[in-house]
Amino acid sequence: MKNGNGRVLGVIGGMGPLATQLFYKMVIENTDASCDQEHIDMIILSHASMPDRTLAIEEGKTDELVEKLGEDARFLEESGASCIAVPCNTTHVVLPALQEKVGIPIINMIEETAKEAASHGVRRVGILATDGTIETGLYHAACEAHGIEAVSPPADVQAKVMDIIYGSVKSGEPLDMEDIRAIENWKAEVGCERCIFGCTELPLVRQYFSEPEKYIDAMLILARRSVEACGAPLVSGD
Repeated sequence: MKNGNGRVLGVIGGMGPLATQLFYKMVIENTDASCDQEHIDMIILSHASMPDRTLAIEEGKTDELVEKLGEDARFLEESGASCIAVPCNTTHVVLPALQEKVGIPIINMIEETAKEAASHGVRRVGILATDGTIETGLYHAACEAHGIEAVSPPADVQAKVMDIIYGSVKSGEPLDMEDIRAIENWKAEVGCERCIFGCTELPLVRQYFSEPEKYIDAMLILARRSVEACGAPLVSGD
């Protein structure tokens, strides 16, 4: 499987399925193409049965996660992928170990998002992510490396973030707008210029935020970097 540039994007998805569906849509919408043949070729592996990433981190049991992700990455490489995208922020805690298992590059969504925030002159940013991602400190380290102060929500607001991710998007239950308001109030109180959607479920509820332009979507950044990595032109955008 090769496109005109001879490059194929491999995707380790299914974490969760709706987020992977949105990622595919983002890749398509951010490719400057006028016909089917100008879009990039993709191999999407939707591994929905992957062990819960936050639970694995909290219990200190990431070995199984690395093993299963490694099998997926090798499958994609053997199937002709030129690079790999993993639209799951929490999984990035094992990205270095995963990269060692394949000879093709894995795009680092967290690092690319920190670069994007820096390019907009952001100096203080809120991190909206799973407990697992927050616990790893990956976004904090990446942002601080680019001169950005990263702020985590307090426990009560973090519980609201988790309720959106697990209680609404992943479970298919209605969204509680009180959760959105709690996040927005916290963001204003701590003076964050923007917040990062550091979980790929959060873009699915972006429209419910009163100022969606103030939220940097890590998955959108990953989609755009994936298009670039495959040598296709991007639709212009900020």
